[in-house]
Amino acid sequence: MTAQVTSISRTRAAAVKAENQARLSVRLVTLLLGSTAVLAVVGLGTLWSASSVVSLREFGVGTYYFSRQIVWLGVGGCLLGLGAVIPYRVYRRLAVPMHLLSLSGLVMVLVVGYRAGGATSWLPVGGISIQPSEFSKLALVVFLAAVLERRQHLLVWFSRYFWLVVGSLGATTALILLQPDLGTVMVLGASALVVLVASRAPLRYSLATGVGGVLAGLGFAWSAEYRWQRITSFLDPFADRFDTGLQAVQGLLALGTGGWFGVGWGASRARWEFLPNAHTDFLFAILGEEAGLVGSLSVVALFVVFTLTALAISLRAPDGFGRLLGLGIAGWISIQALINIGGVVGLLPITGLPLPFMSVGGSALVTELAGVGILINLAKAGGRQ
Repeated sequence: MTAQVTSISRTRAAAVKAENQARLSVRLVTLLLGSTAVLAVVGLGTLWSASSVVSLREFGVGTYYFSRQIVWLGVGGCLLGLGAVIPYRVYRRLAVPMHLLSLSGLVMVLVVGYRAGGATSWLPVGGISIQPSEFSKLALVVFLAAVLERRQHLLVWFSRYFWLVVGSLGATTALILLQPDLGTVMVLGASALVVLVASRAPLRYSLATGVGGVLAGLGFAWSAEYRWQRITSFLDPFADRFDTGLQAVQGLLALGTGGWFGVGWGASRARWEFLPNAHTDFLFAILGEEAGLVGSLSVVALFVVFTLTALAISLRAPDGFGRLLGLGIAGWISIQALINIGGVVGLLPITGLPLPFMSVGGSALVTELAGVGILINLAKAGGRQ
């Protein structure tokens, strides 16, 4: 009788635990989707204002970039839905094909791509332009998560670690540096380092990879005077406010003009081409001008919520691959947001990176939403443990 009671108690306890896990998963998915949706909607509103002038000048209609972003948001939403229902373990089998496809796209850009914004990063495909380097962010995270989980017993030998990890990371970053696009390389390196540190690879190897990457990036920036000036100009942008410091200075002026509550939606002055690239990597400056400090901090808070939720989802993953995959996606999107906002407010160098979920750019938006879909699937899998 005692054994039967004990068995019933354990069954009930297991049922209660499973129910609590399922409820937690629902909360995490709600927070993740909610923060992503609000960021995307606020981004659309800000983009409409930030891009209207340049859109009118280039295409004769003030809503060109805004309309395209809505289309890309719909495509990204479909990929988010697919990512949410496709079991995340499928990506373990797709890791190598995704990595090879990513490398192929980066090679094609160097052969038949065209230059825009100072880098040859764009590939014309069927009347639209795609940016393979954006896809490489997700592909590299998937590949590293699969390799570090599947071959962890081999990584104690530096030669194996070098060819499996450093080789794949080095090939991707080298092709992107040839465009050149140092900002994307920074995000790739940082997100890869997150996956490496969280894995069972020897920590000394991971730290050596990180230090080597930083030194290589600094060397690449120093090799060209214009790149080095762009990296260092954030220290005193007003010293050359009409050249290397122009974008940083105009961004700070836009933020300062916004005050506490902003000048109102659609009332930005900086968008009248006083601020270069207002609809791309400096969208946060327009947001600060129109929504003020309160609006800017609200967006920062949404990114914090997204990051913490993504980390919680990753740590609840059922296996090592899911944990590394989730941490890589969380690191990639959150670090990119940090670098973008840090550049706009003058705390970090300007890198030309778009603000996740908000800046114009179909390749970036679609890939980011696909990553969110994978995180949702991870959250659902974690609730079934």
